[in-house]
Amino acid sequence: MSLLTRTEQALITYFEQAVGVGAPPRLVAAMRHAVFSGGARIRPQLCMAVATACGDDAPALTNAAAVSLELMHCASLVHDDMPAFDNADTRRGRPSVHKAHGEALALLAGDGLIVLAYRVMLLAGAQHSNRLWALMDNLTQGVGLPDGIVAGQAWECENSADLGQYQRAKTGALFVSATRAGALSCGQSPEPWAGLGAYLGEAYQVADDIRDVIADAAVLGKPVGQDALLARPSSAQALGLEGAIAHFDHLIDQAAESIPACTNRELLRQLVQREAVRLVPKDMCQGYLQAHATPLSGRANAAH
Repeated sequence: MSLLTRTEQALITYFEQAVGVGAPPRLVAAMRHAVFSGGARIRPQLCMAVATACGDDAPALTNAAAVSLELMHCASLVHDDMPAFDNADTRRGRPSVHKAHGEALALLAGDGLIVLAYRVMLLAGAQHSNRLWALMDNLTQGVGLPDGIVAGQAWECENSADLGQYQRAKTGALFVSATRAGALSCGQSPEPWAGLGAYLGEAYQVADDIRDVIADAAVLGKPVGQDALLARPSSAQALGLEGAIAHFDHLIDQAAESIPACTNRELLRQLVQREAVRLVPKDMCQGYLQAHATPLSGRANAAH
C-alpha cells in the first residue's frame, strides 16, 4: 500500500469516527469540504514514512498522528483563506470553504477541525498512553505559541517580521511535528528526524513564495500575487526570484542529506526529490525567467 493510499484511508476512517453522529450537517459538510478536496498530503506521508523507518510497531497510532497533522493543516488553510487574511476565493482548484459555505461556517469548520485533530489522537492513543503525552505535546508545538502555525499567521499581522522566523513558524513547524510524530508514535526519539522536517518545511514556504510569483492561478488552484498585494514576507522579494530558486534547491539538498541512516532512507530521499519536482518545476521557472528576459544563472544543480 502506498503512503498516499494509507493516508487517504486513514483520513476517512478517523474523520468519521471522530465526527460521530448527530452533528450539525452543514458544519460537517464544510469540514468535509476542507479535508477531502485534494492536496498532496505530504505531512501525513512524512509521518508514516518516518514511522516505517522506526519500525511502525503501532500502526493505528501512527495513522492517528498522521491524520491529526493533516486536520490541523486543513484547518489552517480554511482560516488562511478567509477575508480577514488572504480573502482567497479558491483553494486546490475549488471554491474556498468560506466561498462555498459562508464565513460563519468556515470559521466554525476551522475551529472544529482543530478540536477534531486532538480527538483523533485521544481516541487512538488510549491503547498507548505512554506515547500519547509526547504526541499531543508535539502537535501543540507545531500549531501554537511561540513558534507554531498560529504564530506564523500572526507574524503577518505585525508591522515587521524576520523572514526566517516567519517561514519556520508558518510552514516549517508542522513539518517538524510530522517527522517527529513518526518517531514518537513508535516510542523512539524524535530528535534525529527534526532536521528533515525543518529543511523540508522551509523549502515548502520558499516554494510557495516562488509559485506566488510565477504560477498561474488555474494551475496553482488558488490566487497568485498575494504576497506583494498583502505586503507579506517573501523569499522571492527578499532574495530575488533566482535567489529564491537557488535557496529552494539548497534546502531540498539539505533535507535529503539530513535523513538518518535507516532501511528506507532511499525511499525517503525519493519522496523529498519528488516533492521538489512537483513544487518548483524547472520548466516553469525557466519559462517565466525567459519571458521576463532574466537568465537562469546561478541556480543550484540539484538532482530532482
